[in-house]
Amino acid sequence: MSEARNFLREVETLDNGNVEAAYARWAPIYDLTFATLLKPGRRAAAAAASKAHGPILDVGVGTGLELPMFASNTQVIGVDLSEPMLRRAAQRVRRERLSHVAGLVKMDATRMAFSDASFACVVAPYVLTVVPEPQAMLDELARVLRPGGEIVLVNHVSGKDDAIALFEAWLDRHMAPKLGWRPQFPWSIIGDWIDQNPQMKLIERRPLAPFGLFTLTRIERLPADRKEREKSAPMELALA
Repeated sequence: MSEARNFLREVETLDNGNVEAAYARWAPIYDLTFATLLKPGRRAAAAAASKAHGPILDVGVGTGLELPMFASNTQVIGVDLSEPMLRRAAQRVRRERLSHVAGLVKMDATRMAFSDASFACVVAPYVLTVVPEPQAMLDELARVLRPGGEIVLVNHVSGKDDAIALFEAWLDRHMAPKLGWRPQFPWSIIGDWIDQNPQMKLIERRPLAPFGLFTLTRIERLPADRKEREKSAPMELALA
């Protein structure tokens, strides 16, 4: 069994009820608490997504902190599980006249109502640690993404066997439901998922400020013809 599956089986600490209750508590103070800390990651995600040629889906849009960061010529739809957070995002859209925001909808990120291949880019900043089933969420992001499009993630990725990792493991066991997210999150959850999905390709993984606490990950959904070329490339090299 993979490291990711072992981890998720051992820390089944979150469900959607936990998450909705936690973010109802966070909503009034979320911007004050997290806006500065998470701003570099949001900027990086919005910059990457703004290069897409087509509609963008912002999963876990929350209070809409990154919405003003998307290019004005984009079309963005935001989804979130928390109604109190979405209400604040809607207030931001009206207050800042964000005409590029086409809609804000309450949805579970593992069961979205969009058709297959609806979006040119799917951005999900600071969301994988929140959902109870992160790999199911990645499946759903891939489903609604067009071939040739990108999934753009920003997430804390845990180290291994150091004091911080041990503290994160303790928080997972004792505090995750109250916090509304998993403090401990191994890279293998993302890496194993990419390895298991041949149509997906990792194109960027880099640490972000502050202090490399967060990681920007960009994953491309390969067009069908390119997928076949890349699958055959190792064989061609071996025969040469």
